[in-house]
Amino acid sequence: LQVEESAISLWNWTVTKHTGAVINDEQRAKLRFVACRLICLCGGNDPPEGTIRRQILMSMKTGKGWIDIGKAGLADGFLENAMSSIEKLYAKLRNGSEGEADIQVHRADVEKSLFKVLSYQAESVFAQGDFQKAVMCVQRCKDMLMKLPKETCYLSILCYNFGVETYEWKRYEQSSFWLSQSYDIGKMDMKYSVGKEMQAKVLRLLATTYFEWDCSLYLDKALKAISLANQENLHPAGFFLKVKILLKSGASDEDINSALAEFTHLEMSLDFCLNTAKLLLEHGRESVGFDFLKSVPERFESSPDLGKITLLHIEFLLQNKRELLAKQKIEEVIIGHYTGKQLLPEALNQLHIILWDRAAKHYEEKSYSEALHWYNYSVSFYTPGQIDQNLAKLQRNMASCYLHLKQVDKAKEAVKQAERCDPNSIFTKFSVYKIAVMENDTDKAMEAVIEMGKLAEKPSEHEDKLRVDKNTGSNLLSLAAQIALENDQQIVAIKALEYLSEHLQDCRQLFTALKCLVRLMLSKVMAENAEKRDEDINSILNYLNLAHKKLAESFTEDKFTGDTRILEAHWFRKVAWNLAVQFKDSPEKMRDFFVLSFKLSQFCPSDKAVLIAQKTCLLMAAAIDLEMGRQVTPSEQAELFSQALQHLQTCKEIWKVLKLTGDFTKDPTDTLLLLYEFEARSKLNDPTLHNLMDSVWEQPQIEIKTLEIIASLAMESPARYPVLCKKALKSALNLHRKQAVIDAEKFSKCLHSLINISLPTGLTDLETCVLQEVWDYFEDALSVVSSTDAYPEMEILWLMTRAWNTGIFQYTVGKYKEAEQWCGLGMRFLNHLGSLKKSYE
Repeated sequence: LQVEESAISLWNWTVTKHTGAVINDEQRAKLRFVACRLICLCGGNDPPEGTIRRQILMSMKTGKGWIDIGKAGLADGFLENAMSSIEKLYAKLRNGSEGEADIQVHRADVEKSLFKVLSYQAESVFAQGDFQKAVMCVQRCKDMLMKLPKETCYLSILCYNFGVETYEWKRYEQSSFWLSQSYDIGKMDMKYSVGKEMQAKVLRLLATTYFEWDCSLYLDKALKAISLANQENLHPAGFFLKVKILLKSGASDEDINSALAEFTHLEMSLDFCLNTAKLLLEHGRESVGFDFLKSVPERFESSPDLGKITLLHIEFLLQNKRELLAKQKIEEVIIGHYTGKQLLPEALNQLHIILWDRAAKHYEEKSYSEALHWYNYSVSFYTPGQIDQNLAKLQRNMASCYLHLKQVDKAKEAVKQAERCDPNSIFTKFSVYKIAVMENDTDKAMEAVIEMGKLAEKPSEHEDKLRVDKNTGSNLLSLAAQIALENDQQIVAIKALEYLSEHLQDCRQLFTALKCLVRLMLSKVMAENAEKRDEDINSILNYLNLAHKKLAESFTEDKFTGDTRILEAHWFRKVAWNLAVQFKDSPEKMRDFFVLSFKLSQFCPSDKAVLIAQKTCLLMAAAIDLEMGRQVTPSEQAELFSQALQHLQTCKEIWKVLKLTGDFTKDPTDTLLLLYEFEARSKLNDPTLHNLMDSVWEQPQIEIKTLEIIASLAMESPARYPVLCKKALKSALNLHRKQAVIDAEKFSKCLHSLINISLPTGLTDLETCVLQEVWDYFEDALSVVSSTDAYPEMEILWLMTRAWNTGIFQYTVGKYKEAEQWCGLGMRFLNHLGSLKKSYE
């Protein structure tokens, strides 16, 4: 008993809270589920009548709740429980009956619940897609209607709803069954019927179902259904559908006129009449359609929307290529516009659209005079001095027609009117531009392009949103460039393409524009003198930099494939390379183009050819930075030398990879990298310079020339590394000695430099060890001089003079013994002089 009371309390609480919108439908279904489970536990095997009735009610409503929230599968068990409880109740009532009269009363009582459960079961199985079971349930309900006539309306509507859903799912066979059932059930008891309007609605949907299912096969059924619907209740929808079916069936004009006559007394809206006329005309029934259209004004004499009839008439005259009649109608409307019979604003806008569409059609067919005729019709509806964006567009369109007809003055006047109406429109500026190009007015064309570029950056807030999208500016600038090129106005084309490249979003179009810009600017540069070139070369650099930037960004664009990206990168890197070579008279530009070529090549596959190009670009860039660094002030040198080091570091990494691809034994890259790095680090006073040289001294294959250059660079301002210089010259001298045949001239130069660095001119206070080292160099020289006649005489003279002067310096400081030795050494060189010997003896 306590469980039953709890179940009832929970059920009643749920009803109250749902009514107060505290809980939603799904929460209500779940709470009902719990309450129903509890009530089903009550009463045992033989529950009292009151408990059974509660079980039936709660099971039915719980099942219905699950159906209503779209969980029909959960409803089945509760509906079966309800059916079982109904059987128990009937059995209990029958056992307690005293006669046949009581039994009939109890049966009637139970059948109401049974009908409800069966209808809910029909809903549940229908929702689960079981058509046959739904039919069986509905049939059982239908059989019970004789005893429950009041349920006729409910069952008819249930079948109608099934018909609507299956129609929406395009299950036309099932839909036709349910709608037929709905109509038949609705006729069973007129007292409790759904009413004629609802019956007509069912029949109209049934006719539509047959029509859409297979009109050729079920045409008669569709016509029969719509005829019955119209007999039940005349409705515009029924009239329209009947006409539609007759047209589809290919009925004669006479039959269609008869159908139209049936509804002459029916009250219909103007729009409905126009749609009917449109339907007739679209199906090629011109005679019937135009006759019907002519009859419409009589029915709506007082309507302000009469212009819609005229518009439809004009539209179909044009569709049927009756332009002359259409023009007559339009001229009547224009006359009416100025005699108090104006169209409503909406209808007038629609007429403008018709006129512009017809003009555009003639424009596409290159019938420019005829297009102007239609545009002039549109102009007729504007008052003089009126400011309107659409009028501006109209004048621009007319200007285009005049330009094609070579009527430039009229075109200029039209554009002038467009500027008056909409001066900040990019379209207006484009019209100004076209005329300027046609008249070869470069200044005005440039001015117009600049204005277009600015407007493309910030589209006007007042622009017609229907005709301006994010690509409008780009499309017009692209067209402007094309027009300029066609008219041989390269400067204007360049300006248009520059703005275009700033705004294009599509990578393919952008790179096409940049290529065109590069080609145009190159041809311009080639024709210019040196003074004017700098600015244009900078422009080319900017184009290539933009190409590099966009190539980097293009990785996020799905439409721009890897192969396309590679092809574009190759094109731009080769252009940058060629320009670097071409502008060798301008080191800074040359360097920038080489660096750009390298950057662009990074978007290409790293094959051998690309790696060689990258290595060369970086070596050249470093070499130019070093060369420029030799010619600038000390404050500017650091940046150039640091930049060179960066290029060299990247180049070394590429060179490592490149050497793995083949034999590069004769390639001078290692030497160049060493010399360039040494120069940069030495002039930057880099503390890592000695570490670099430690690796150099260990190299077995280092060349004499390389060592001599290192020695020279070590003492080249701002560098000053005498120790490194001396060590390099010693190494070079050793290598000279190891030659099978000593090259006396090269040997003499190397020795000359070594003595100079070891024995600075003018110094007298020299350590003994230094003098001894230098003495050995003089002895080396004597050895070579004695063994060959190829030693340069001027170098022998220099050695003799240097040794003699060293002796003199020693004498002045009181070192007489050393002085005698050095002067004697000088005398030994005297014997090897040729023509100069007598002069010095």
